[in-house]
Amino acid sequence: MIKPGLACLLSVILSCNANNEKYGEWSVAGGSKENIRYSSLKQIDTANVKSLRIAWVYNTGDADTTNRSQIQCSPIIVDNVLYGTSPMLKLVALDAATGALKWQFDSRDSTQNKRWRSRAMNINRGVTYWEERDDKRILYSVGSVLFAINAETGKLITDFGEEGGVDLLKGLGRDVDHLYVMPTSPGMIYKNLYIVGGRTNENLPAAPGHIRAFDVKTGKQQWIFHTIPQPGEYGYDTWKDTAAYRFAGAVNNWSGFSLDEKRGIVFAPTGSAAFDFYGGKRLGDNLFANCLIALDAATGKRIWHFQTIRHDVWDRDLPTPPALVTITREGKKIDAVAQPTKHGYVFVFERETGKPVFPIEEMKVPTHTELIGEELSPTQPAPVLPEPFARQTFTEADLNALVPDSSYQDIKQRFNRYLNGHMFDPPSKQGTVVFPGFDGGAEWGGPAFDPASGWLYVNANEMPWILKMIDAEEDEDYLETYARAGARLYRQHCMSCHGPDRRGAGNYPALIGMDKKYAIGQFHELLANGRRMMPSFKQLTQQEKEAIASFVLERKQEQSKRFVPEKNKIDSNELQPYSFTGYNKFLTKEGYPAINPPWGTLNAINLNTGKIEWRIPLGEFPELMAKGIPATGTENYGGPAVTAGGVLFIAATRDSKFRAIHKKTGEILWETVLPAPGYATPSVYAVNGKQYVVIACGGGKLGSRSGDAYIAFALPD
Repeated sequence: MIKPGLACLLSVILSCNANNEKYGEWSVAGGSKENIRYSSLKQIDTANVKSLRIAWVYNTGDADTTNRSQIQCSPIIVDNVLYGTSPMLKLVALDAATGALKWQFDSRDSTQNKRWRSRAMNINRGVTYWEERDDKRILYSVGSVLFAINAETGKLITDFGEEGGVDLLKGLGRDVDHLYVMPTSPGMIYKNLYIVGGRTNENLPAAPGHIRAFDVKTGKQQWIFHTIPQPGEYGYDTWKDTAAYRFAGAVNNWSGFSLDEKRGIVFAPTGSAAFDFYGGKRLGDNLFANCLIALDAATGKRIWHFQTIRHDVWDRDLPTPPALVTITREGKKIDAVAQPTKHGYVFVFERETGKPVFPIEEMKVPTHTELIGEELSPTQPAPVLPEPFARQTFTEADLNALVPDSSYQDIKQRFNRYLNGHMFDPPSKQGTVVFPGFDGGAEWGGPAFDPASGWLYVNANEMPWILKMIDAEEDEDYLETYARAGARLYRQHCMSCHGPDRRGAGNYPALIGMDKKYAIGQFHELLANGRRMMPSFKQLTQQEKEAIASFVLERKQEQSKRFVPEKNKIDSNELQPYSFTGYNKFLTKEGYPAINPPWGTLNAINLNTGKIEWRIPLGEFPELMAKGIPATGTENYGGPAVTAGGVLFIAATRDSKFRAIHKKTGEILWETVLPAPGYATPSVYAVNGKQYVVIACGGGKLGSRSGDAYIAFALPD
């Protein structure tokens, strides 16, 4: 007979062993289906991490330095094989101990893929593994096509979908063939279902961002959850225009999912409705935009939801899947879901019911707007705890004082011209300061969670942006020549990313000198297929594409041609009275953020108490460090991974460094310089008892050089 005390101890040991086994692999892009990016491996610890060395390097060989290609993939490791993607979205299988290539699949290679070659290229943040006995598959998307690949051979599984692929533009309930749905994050496996969302356009026209499940074996669609509710469905009355479901777009899950496999609940965060910055044609709260939705993974039925932003006009998508955590409150263990946001909050709910773990209050927010037809929500939800992990206000006292006085006076004058002072100040014609900015607070890298302590680790951006609205041009009197039509179409479709002067904006490149990079045929192909963050513009007519080409490529001989607009081509619901001037960061003359540092941070949040345990600047500018200025932090993309060895690993920063940080104190224990910035989340795994940590070094964002390397680190033998 086992004594009660011994039985309790045995239970704890068995539980720990189960957890160690569960979190000892990295077979899912988030480390596990709970998306906590935690490894129970502890061979690498706080004492020996400083001895890390490069174990292997694999170069994919297809970086596009001219067009700033990227690798944002967090690779998975199954049976000692690492699966990841290249800048051009080749799928590679590597020996996880040596980095040696086992096979690669290239969707553009006609010998490997006969049906689906001419598709747009997009960003990829991970792939998904499924197996049933000898049937082992990798599922991943290139453009709008979901592929199933034999995990052992790298060959297309041709009885999946149509010749190995599923067209994700089909089955949404609307004709969106001229639009795009491009998954950037890996889907989630539940039994024999592959659950997937996708990136859509953020302006109209846009495809709806409905969430779907497909049979892993056949590729047949099994269920659909309408993120834009249809008549008779829950949430339909939150759109004042009862026909909105016919034309409204986005409300999409682009960041991926988390899964409570035992309970059969999949958690889906969603983005805003299109058009992002004007809601006069989508009045109401707009469910299920900006929601964390708990769905029955088997059927797609809603269990509960919470809307973090009502009637979003700030592009405050939920940027990452939540972390499924177990925390202790008032002596009670709670299985919870923790959802970070772009505006610096973490919302924490009980997993089964959606009941808030910490109180959530209604914050009164500005409602006056000069934009005709707009109606803003009078309140927005704000959790009392956990404490915000990013600053949420930006006043004149916060202006960047590190720059020379002339530069300081410049940002001060500009700041006082803009609408500022509240993180929910509405879009305006004078320009509105959006802070935290369009890219966080939290971003797609997501948080890491340590089950032993109950601490959540979140990296954040603190970059101010300027949102400026302008009146849209009238069509009929304006479209006369290719030159004028091209300029107008550029403003309608391209300005939001590349700026009114084509000099680039935010993380989007300049289009000056495109005539030297692209022949006319190549440019038309780019418009038709898109590339990475650039959507496809298949909805444009040939004449419209020619007009844009004449404008962007400065083809003077064509700009005088007569442009004849097609009558009734555009649905009146898609015509917006306002546009915006692009994703423009608020910077000093020297190119630094207009706010005082930190500009990027790493935060440890105790989810048992809701308190911040430590915060450090993440990243540095060498030229400022040389002047004796302490680390300021930089913008960062990609997230952390935390281990039982007490170490937090993170790259993410524009300074190209990869860091190991003490998870209890925030002390930097080790760092190394990568060949290109690691804008991705690292993966932690073991082969034959040896622990590795691997990071994709793709660069490309924030003006950094592009790379093509996966680099694995380990302790010396």
